[in-house]
Amino acid sequence: MKLFDVYPINPINIVKGVGSLVYDDKGTEYLDLYGGHAVISIGHTNPRYVKRLEDQLHQIGFYSNSIEIPLQKELAEKLGKVSGKEDYQLFLCNSGAEANENALKLASFYNGKKKVIAFKNSFHGRTSLAVAVTDNPKIVAPINETDNVIFVPWQDEIALEQAFAANEISSVIIEGIQGVGGIQVASESFLRKIRTLCDQYNAVFIADSVQCGYGRTGKFFSHDFAGVDADIYSMAKGMGNGFPVGGIIISPKIQPAYGMLGTTFGGNHLACAAGLAVLEEIEQNNLMQNAAVVGDYLITELKKFSQVKEVRGRGLMIGIELPAELANVKKDLLFKQHIFTGEAKPNVIRLLPALNLTKAYADRFLEAFTTVLNQQLVPSS
Repeated sequence: MKLFDVYPINPINIVKGVGSLVYDDKGTEYLDLYGGHAVISIGHTNPRYVKRLEDQLHQIGFYSNSIEIPLQKELAEKLGKVSGKEDYQLFLCNSGAEANENALKLASFYNGKKKVIAFKNSFHGRTSLAVAVTDNPKIVAPINETDNVIFVPWQDEIALEQAFAANEISSVIIEGIQGVGGIQVASESFLRKIRTLCDQYNAVFIADSVQCGYGRTGKFFSHDFAGVDADIYSMAKGMGNGFPVGGIIISPKIQPAYGMLGTTFGGNHLACAAGLAVLEEIEQNNLMQNAAVVGDYLITELKKFSQVKEVRGRGLMIGIELPAELANVKKDLLFKQHIFTGEAKPNVIRLLPALNLTKAYADRFLEAFTTVLNQQLVPSS
C-alpha cells in the first residue's frame, strides 16, 4: 500500500523539535516560523506540555464522554478565565473543521433557519458543512454543494445588508483574519456590523478563530479587537500544540440538549491535558503580550523592505505580499536559509510561529529575508 498522494511534499524529514527550532534526520537546524499551520503555539516539546501528557498517560489516556472527565471542567474554567469568556459554554471536538461543522449545526438548531452567510476567499475546513462555506471550488465536491450558503464580498457592508434582507439567515461565519485567503484582517467596523445585523435578524455570529485565535494576535480572539462578542467561537490548531483538539465556546443564550452534539474522541483525557498545558503557558508566561510585541516588531521591520508590496496581519499572524517576480522567496528561505514559512494567495508568505517567539529569532528571520531578497533580481517596471 502507498499513501494517497494529495500533499505536495518538501523532501525534508523533521525528526526533532525544541522551542522554535526543528532538526531533520541529517542534523540540519531549521527556524520554524510556521508551526505546522499555526499549530505549535507554545513551542516544540515544551516541557510543561510534555510533562502534562506523560503524567496523564501514566493514569488513563482515554475513556468516552459517557463518564465524568474532571479535566474537561478544568479546561473549561481555565479557558473561560484566559479568554475572558467565563459565561460561555465549551464543547470539545477534534479539529477546526469539526468545530466549524458543529458551530453551523448548532446555529441552525438555535433558530431553525438554514441560510449561512460566508465570505469570498474564506476557508473554514474540508468536512461537509465547513467546506460548503469555504470559497474554493477545487475542494468542494458535488455532494458538498448547497444553495444554503451565500458568499458575500469581503467587508462589503451593503452586500451584507442585502443578503440579510433577502434571506432567512441562520448564521454568519467569518475569520477574524483570513488565513488561506492571504492574511486579510477583518475591520473592527465590519465585525460590529455583523453583530448588529445578527441581533436584528436573530442570526448567530460565528467567529472562526481556528487559525487567528488562541492569543496569536495579542488578544485571545482576533475578533475581540472589535469590542463585540460573537455567539460561537470555533477553535483548534494552537489549542493543543500538536495534539488533535478542537472546540467551540457557546453563548449562554444557546441552550444545550442531550444528543444535540456528540463526539467519540473529543475532550479525551490526553486532549484536555494538552489543552491545559497550552493555556497555562499562555497565562503564566504572558504569551499574548509577547505575540503582540514581537509581532509588531516584525510587521514594522518588514514594511521597510522596498520589494514588499504589503504587510498585513496582527501579532504573530503575518502575511508578506510579494510581487510575482519574487515567487521563489519562500522556497529559498526554506532550502537556502533553513527557515520554515507558509504561503497563501496571492503570493503571500505566511508567518505563524509559536507565541513565545523571541526577538532574536525574529531578527534571524529578518536577516535571512534580506539575504534572499538581495539574491533575487526584480526587473524594473
